Amino acid sequence: MSVRRADSLGGRAAIVGIGATEFSKDSGRSELKLAVEAVRTALDDAGLTPADVDGLVTFTMDTSPEITVAQAAGIGELSFFSRIHYGGGAACATVQQAALAVASGVADVVVCYRAFNERSGRRFGSGVQHREPTAEGTALGWNLPFGLLTPASWVAMAAQRYLHTYNLTPEAFGHVAVTDRHHAARNPAAYFYEKPITLADHAASRWIVEPLRLLDCCQETDGGQAIVVTSAERARDLPQPPAVIVAAAQGAGRAQEQMTSFYRDGLTGLPEMDVVARQLWRTSGLTPSDIDVGILYDHFTPFVLMQLEEFGFCGPGEAADFVADAALPLNTHGGQLGEAYLHGMNGIAEAVRQIRGTSVNQISGAARALVTAGTGVPTSGLILGTGG
Repeated sequence: MSVRRADSLGGRAAIVGIGATEFSKDSGRSELKLAVEAVRTALDDAGLTPADVDGLVTFTMDTSPEITVAQAAGIGELSFFSRIHYGGGAACATVQQAALAVASGVADVVVCYRAFNERSGRRFGSGVQHREPTAEGTALGWNLPFGLLTPASWVAMAAQRYLHTYNLTPEAFGHVAVTDRHHAARNPAAYFYEKPITLADHAASRWIVEPLRLLDCCQETDGGQAIVVTSAERARDLPQPPAVIVAAAQGAGRAQEQMTSFYRDGLTGLPEMDVVARQLWRTSGLTPSDIDVGILYDHFTPFVLMQLEEFGFCGPGEAADFVADAALPLNTHGGQLGEAYLHGMNGIAEAVRQIRGTSVNQISGAARALVTAGTGVPTSGLILGTGG
């Protein structure tokens, strides 16, 4: 991928299988077992067996190494294994890595996976409790002494500036929460199934870090999700309609830090996602008007608005009205606010369902889906399509 020119990856690989565990607050089993369950379910969905797999990709934060998952899932020899850094920013990049391996002939079938007990085990939302000295952690030293200890507090800085710049109130963020929960309420796999909310509910939820309320923040979830990637040619012989990887990209912006890039010229946008957007549009030849459904990473509602603006769906400060008007079907699985927080991997699965035509909140004729990964950190994105 290049920020300067279109790449040649698009159309050469496809997602052919998706699988997940149930999404819960206490899985009652190890993260390795969750990973293996998701991998096996995804392979069953793809009509493949563990013997077909020769590549695995996951997150640097995952506790289940590729060779351990391979052994436990009955997978044999591996010719490719890879990990992506930066937490939720890695989600779409795992699929990009798999597609690169398949397109270059390094591997034939690659499974991307993520599994954690993020509610019953390590809770990311609790923030920094201990960190070994690293160059990466140095940036946090400028913020932790002043009480900015959690992801919510880091995002709140940018959210407050966004509201001030565009003369908005926190209700602007509520439109994202209401939209996600509307879809989650119709999704039996969602934790908040049959539990929609209103703007009044959003406004009544307690403050976490102003201007963020409880309903602006994603869940904490136990679970696993896996994605199977192979060549577009092989995909045609498998049972599921393929979700072709039309474009894939990673992005890090200037003066990038991990959710604390407060020394940039402005705080009302997400430059790292702009890097991703430029690549996706250039490589695919598509524009915002060509996208049928958006699955945008929603760990915190303000960053969904900023993503819509970075991708050009609307102008700066206009995203709240854009969401309120339902101008683009958004997070039809319920997102991480409504379905589950799986570091964005469940969002990729929803995009695949939309392309297959099997989502519980199916968008009629959906042929192009935009998927994004975690924001405020170096990130990634995908455009998936029918290939037709």
